[in-house]
Amino acid sequence: MIRFNFLPWREDERHQKKQLFQRQLVLCGLLGLSIVFVIWFVNDRRLQTQAERNALLSSQIASLDIRLREIASLRHDIQVLQARQHAVEALQAGRHQPVQLFQELAARTPDGVMLKSLAQGDQLSLSGYAVSNGRVSEFLRNLDPERTRLPTAQPELVEIKSASFGEGREARKLFEFTIALPATKSSPVAGRP
Repeated sequence: MIRFNFLPWREDERHQKKQLFQRQLVLCGLLGLSIVFVIWFVNDRRLQTQAERNALLSSQIASLDIRLREIASLRHDIQVLQARQHAVEALQAGRHQPVQLFQELAARTPDGVMLKSLAQGDQLSLSGYAVSNGRVSEFLRNLDPERTRLPTAQPELVEIKSASFGEGREARKLFEFTIALPATKSSPVAGRP
């Protein structure tokens, strides 16, 4: 005798395939979520590492900025000290010039000429008295820069006028003069540093 199986085997097979599909779907979903979680975790670690690097770089940049400001202030201090050093060297180099100036003036002043004042500004200005106009001319010739070691240009007679010196019988008629000695560009007479 033939036996027939009337059990719903097709429905069971369908049901088993459906369960298998659902299990595979859940596994794929879990696998996808785990992949997303792993990628998120790795990216989060990378971001944290980069943030730590950025913080380290920011702190290093801040410390370097402080050092750069210190270096800039040191450079400024060095420039100030160098300027002072140059000023002292210029003063030291020019120490002997007033002495030479007075020696030259004493040596070049002819008889009959008396110096009253010497003023220094943009140029040297000499004032004094002379017995005659000829003595003033001789004094001007003696002050010629080619004949002297004075650090000046050609002397100029600014003013000459008649004046009396003394009183009564001892009064003498003299000539009062003013001479300008323009300084040369390399001369420290032109102005102090």
